[in-house]
Amino acid sequence: MKFDTIIIGGGLAGLTAGIDLSRKGQRCLIVSSGQSALHFFSGSLELCSLDEDPFKAISSLGEDHPYTKIGYDNIIRYSEAVQPWFKEVGIDFVGEHGKNHWRITPLGGFKRAWLTLDEYANIPSDGTMPWKKVALLNIDGFLDFHTSYIAAGLAERGVETMVKGISMPELDRLRENPTEMRSTNIAKTFAGDLIGALAARINEYAKDVDAVLMPAVVGLTGSTDVHRLKEMVVRPLHFLPTLPPSVPGIRIQMMLKNRFQKLGGTYMLGDSVVSGEFENGRLKSICTNNHGAVKFEADNFILATGNFFSKGLTSTVDGVREPIFGLDVDSLEVRAEWYRRNMFEAQPYMNFGVSTDGCLRAMKDRKPVENLYAAGSVLSGCNSLKEGSGAGVAIISALHVSESILKK
Repeated sequence: MKFDTIIIGGGLAGLTAGIDLSRKGQRCLIVSSGQSALHFFSGSLELCSLDEDPFKAISSLGEDHPYTKIGYDNIIRYSEAVQPWFKEVGIDFVGEHGKNHWRITPLGGFKRAWLTLDEYANIPSDGTMPWKKVALLNIDGFLDFHTSYIAAGLAERGVETMVKGISMPELDRLRENPTEMRSTNIAKTFAGDLIGALAARINEYAKDVDAVLMPAVVGLTGSTDVHRLKEMVVRPLHFLPTLPPSVPGIRIQMMLKNRFQKLGGTYMLGDSVVSGEFENGRLKSICTNNHGAVKFEADNFILATGNFFSKGLTSTVDGVREPIFGLDVDSLEVRAEWYRRNMFEAQPYMNFGVSTDGCLRAMKDRKPVENLYAAGSVLSGCNSLKEGSGAGVAIISALHVSESILKK
């Protein structure tokens, strides 16, 4: 089977590249092994969180960083298109283009973010709290949302918090087994006709507060119920992230996947690439686990398999490797240098990834593969955890690779 571009990996980077190429006329295939990091989505996109100004922070990154290879002017141009790009898919983010704001974490901390879903709480960049008193609600029996930590974090910033629990008979079945009281199962319950009943329960605690905060457990398959609930609650309602799985993250992955398929893309879920055929410095075809000897050919390929978390990289006693094609990997030879004993320090292994040239073409045997690009967290040179750059690197590198392919 022949395609214009084959993308290996169905997470944020892979779907971004697939949608961008498909909407510009390419016939694309995405091969996805399953769950992506979007299932851990915080509700916000980070471009670079090392400074209030994300672009100032980006300009100070090292020469091996993916952002540096992409180029400052290109990053400005791509980033300006991100909000409209997601809006076209049906996903609304808020935020200032050149200024980070603050988001609230599931454990009550405050972290910088670039764009945040419009249904979520966000704090201005100067840290001024928009509320004096809030109702902080949780679902009785839901253990992945810690109101005590969040209330303490808000109190440190002068916000009075009234903590309350919501109990509804429709959730009793889930409470019979604590493992069933997960965000996704609650979201399946809080849908359709039950939104009105949920709003009524929330309104019992919304009379004398500036806003209501609650866990993001509404809107698994779409944002309609989210907006209905916000309209029915008498005070401004804002969602906060929960511990995984992330309801909005799963929703966004489904929406991106649906958009890709509506544009004519082919999405193979639950399959994995096991090998590739190279010829004259090019990747000619791939074979997958589910299709055996069937070869999938393309003019161009994008590797967006992620880092260690999604097995885009693997480590053994002999070192770190890229498991599909045996691509060159930037790492450290001495294993003891991979990590720091202080777990809160920046860990060197977080910078490991596939070696690329200045065009983000993957390197194999110290030479760039002419038609194989890398995007997202499989790239070397960035520590997305410490930089707060994971989503930004995924989206920006995917758009850059897409543009490079289309310019050929």
